Amino acid sequence: MTTSQPHQPAPADAELDPFFTFDYVRLDEPETGDGSRRPTTYWEVARGDRGPEPLPEWVVLDSGAVDTELGVLKTGKEADVFLLERASALTGESSLLAAKRYRDATHSSFHRSSVYTEGRGVQRSRDQRALARGSSYGRQVAAGLWARAEWEALGAAWAAGVAVPYPVSVQDTELLLEFVGTPDGLAAPRLAQARPAPDLLEHCWQQVREVVLGLADLGWAHGDLSPYNLLLHGEVVVAIDLPQVVDLVANPFGVELLQRDCATVAGWFTGRGLAVDGELLLSEALAVAL
Repeated sequence: MTTSQPHQPAPADAELDPFFTFDYVRLDEPETGDGSRRPTTYWEVARGDRGPEPLPEWVVLDSGAVDTELGVLKTGKEADVFLLERASALTGESSLLAAKRYRDATHSSFHRSSVYTEGRGVQRSRDQRALARGSSYGRQVAAGLWARAEWEALGAAWAAGVAVPYPVSVQDTELLLEFVGTPDGLAAPRLAQARPAPDLLEHCWQQVREVVLGLADLGWAHGDLSPYNLLLHGEVVVAIDLPQVVDLVANPFGVELLQRDCATVAGWFTGRGLAVDGELLLSEALAVAL
């Protein structure tokens, strides 16, 4: 989703996110990253841990490509997101990626995690015992479970046409994702930071509605949908942060979380002068899902 259209930083009076902070990073400012380099991880992971077909044209497939870390895009309570450039000296191809790295349970505190994990299971008994004991291995398993949950959600959502970043690959606790921003490394702002004109505001609402209904068609609620995890890339709304997606049938809190999603996004648009109905969106989503 890279484009040459520039994005402006949030205005000084932009709302502050209570959970996350963003740093805007440009490739012509290498001092923002540590410049560390590593061989591409794309070919190290199992084929099932690579993104769904058809592959976007910008995915660099050269196994000799090098990933260079350029800086921090986002820090959060559960994970940090870094900007990478993947470049092939052989083909001359390059692309920007977002590397999302989950922390283990010692260094994270996923908000109401037990609410989101109702209905999820762990296949290996060793992993289940480690989770129950809270051992160092168990904490690593927990971080990997969140990474895996988001990976699977993004893959299914992208394949279904929901506006989410393309998932490139997953390995242990790291997700490599499509970078949503400009070719020079400027990240798309969160919807919460934007001040769209009335016609664009209506267009944004329709796209948010499509995200909610698209996830509902998969039987899911986002679970934590808000203008803080919706990006506005030019005139395109992209949903991010999907580790907590909930099954509307298997999770006993599913419908409650869907209702909260609808109310939260509708409240934001209503507060900016667009009369929308969160209860109507809830009804539409339930009709699609159930």
